Parts: sequence; C-alpha cells; structure tokens
Amino acid sequence: MGPVDLAVIRFKGNRFTGEVTPALLDLVRAGTVRVLDALFVFRDADGTIGSLEIGDLGPDLRPAFVEINGRTGAGLLDTDDVAEIGRGLAANTSALLLVFENSWAARFAEACRRAGGELVDIARIPSQAVVDAL
Repeated sequence: MGPVDLAVIRFKGNRFTGEVTPALLDLVRAGTVRVLDALFVFRDADGTIGSLEIGDLGPDLRPAFVEINGRTGAGLLDTDDVAEIGRGLAANTSALLLVFENSWAARFAEACRRAGGELVDIARIPSQAVVDAL
C-alpha cells in the first residue's frame, strides 16, 4: 500500500454541487489515488453539526461518488472526526473529508522497504511557495 492521506476540503455554504467529482474520478480511474473513505461534514446556520455518508447523497451526486468510493466505507472516518472537523467549521459551511491512498507511490514504497529504507519524514510545501521560488 502507498502512503495514505486525509484531505479536508472546505466549502462555503452547505451546497456541495459535486463540481470536484469529475477531477477526483479522473484520479481514481488513472490509478493515481484510491479513496478509502469519504464523508461530508456540515455546520448549519444555528451551529448544528452533522454528516452525510455516500449513501445519503441525492441521486444527482450518488452515482459518481459510488464509483469513487466504491470499495470504501472501511470506517476510517468516525463520529470523533465529524465532531473535530465540525467544531472548526463556521456556520453554513461544509467539508468533504477524503482518506485516500497515494496509489502512484505504492510500488516505490515497496521498493524502499525491500531495500531496507524507512520513511522518516514527509512534508508538504505550499504550491505558492514553490511558484514564488521558481
């Protein structure tokens, strides 16, 4: 298995339109990532925190996410995650939580392990910092 990440994508308003779905689906189909779990978290105008599983989505969004998230629901995301992320959301804000394997790196990671290598650190550099440096 390749490295696994959790991404939290915040959306203003509680109207997830699904516009990100085609790009995510392209990554899944290309074998770049494998979505292990996905969950929508929202905070209503009155501050109530809630969540939606893929099966709770409406008929317009469900088919694409079933393909993206078809072999998931492993329970990697739970009520503690909903509470933690929800507390950080402003009223009328939602978030998509994605747990995904970086499938592209699985073969490299296996080669490193066979060679006795051990990943000791990984850091994400903000893309704007790289653009500015170049």
